[in-house]
Amino acid sequence: MGRRNYLISGVSGAGKTAVCTALQRRGYQAIDGDREGAYQGDADTGHPTDGLKHEHSAPCISAHHIWDVEQVNALVANQEEAVTFFCGGSRNSSQYLALFDGVLVLAVDLDTSLRRMDERVALDPTDWGGTPAEREITVRMYHTKAALPHNGTLIDATAPRARVRRGRDPSSKRRTYTTLERSARSECQGAPSVPAS
Repeated sequence: MGRRNYLISGVSGAGKTAVCTALQRRGYQAIDGDREGAYQGDADTGHPTDGLKHEHSAPCISAHHIWDVEQVNALVANQEEAVTFFCGGSRNSSQYLALFDGVLVLAVDLDTSLRRMDERVALDPTDWGGTPAEREITVRMYHTKAALPHNGTLIDATAPRARVRRGRDPSSKRRTYTTLERSARSECQGAPSVPAS
């Protein structure tokens, strides 16, 4: 990964994949952890859960969505890039959070989360959020924030991306996506990080 490494997390529908794609388009090293290196496994041991009873049920999929910790360690150890963003979330994040220089949590309201899931499922009916059980889990996880890192900087990701990219959403006091780009830009230039205004 990079000499500086950031985790971008958030609830389902917060925009982790969209942010990852946008950062990649701008030339940053950004890894979609939910698509590259994620698998179904035991959050404590890392052992795959293949063959578990009900392994394809929504509760099991949610409870066993983990990242390959060895792969995360190897990516962080690779210092070729100035800065790397690792986007997504998992049930075993406590095993790798300390590796990151910063944690950014994309925050959205529940209606936005569910609307974005609906849009995603309309394009791919097999994506997360397409069943009532998956939606129920999403709503519960939204309210409990159980799977989110508690030490992250909140980034307001509720506004449409076009408006958020221009700067702070006037309806919010939380930082916006521009924090991601400012962090990346200053890290790539070796300057200290510039806080969002």
